[in-house]
Amino acid sequence: MDNRDEVSAFLRSRRDKITPEQAGLPVYGQRRVPGLRRGEVAMLAGVSVEYYTRLERGNLKGVSDSVLDALVKALRLDDTERMHLYDLARAAGPAPRAQAKRRESRPVVRPGVTRIIEGMPHLPAFVKNERLDTLAANALGRALFAPMYADPTTGANSARFAFLSPAARTFYTDWERVTHESVGVLRVAAGKNPYDRDLSNLIGELCTRSDIFRTMWGSHDVHVFREGTKRLRHPVIGDLELDHESMRLEDGLSVVVYSAPPSTAAEDALKLLASWSATAGQYQAQDTDIPSTN
Repeated sequence: MDNRDEVSAFLRSRRDKITPEQAGLPVYGQRRVPGLRRGEVAMLAGVSVEYYTRLERGNLKGVSDSVLDALVKALRLDDTERMHLYDLARAAGPAPRAQAKRRESRPVVRPGVTRIIEGMPHLPAFVKNERLDTLAANALGRALFAPMYADPTTGANSARFAFLSPAARTFYTDWERVTHESVGVLRVAAGKNPYDRDLSNLIGELCTRSDIFRTMWGSHDVHVFREGTKRLRHPVIGDLELDHESMRLEDGLSVVVYSAPPSTAAEDALKLLASWSATAGQYQAQDTDIPSTN
């Protein structure tokens, strides 16, 4: 098992996106390729055409950091793309049995992390893995993403929700941006963890069930969630715009926290959502004969 196809497709996709003008190269006559030729990339990277051809055929095994950095410059890769290329190089070739076993292990949310997100009752907070599974969430987080939790087919996976749940197109005001970013995150995870069976199964499921995902997956774009803004249309509180921050933990886990600037409509909406969540939880406790703590 190796990642040659992934490496080859990624390098070709980045080469196709750069025009000779962008690379500062002269253009003569009519060109048959949308971006740079292999020879042009080789020249810009300072390697032979034969060597670059070998790389683009998917063989990154043993490639030095200096060559990788030269490719980054030649292909004008951004920080996320550069990280992805290095991940592909590290994963090149068959992995030792111990390494493959480690990559298939499932990280567990530590009790201390759970206490942290539960200790932020006024902010929606989650713990996610690199497959975009939501492994833990506080009460306000579950209330904010109520449409995802209400759909039993999503498995609390935000990528599966975005592509396969009809409710997602209404819930995400910027649905197209959200889906592109989700695909990019999974592409980064696949480059880093080619032996993750659960990830491979998720990607296979999404490719089979969603034509849109399959098309986006073929673009080989990459993305990393750090910080940003989400625009949502919640079924209870309506439209709101929230900032989100992602804080990296060990074992590929991240804590994601949503917030609103003070004295804004979004802050008022979160307070309303917290009130609704408490009331809904109270009714649920009564319906199941469980005493409510509210």
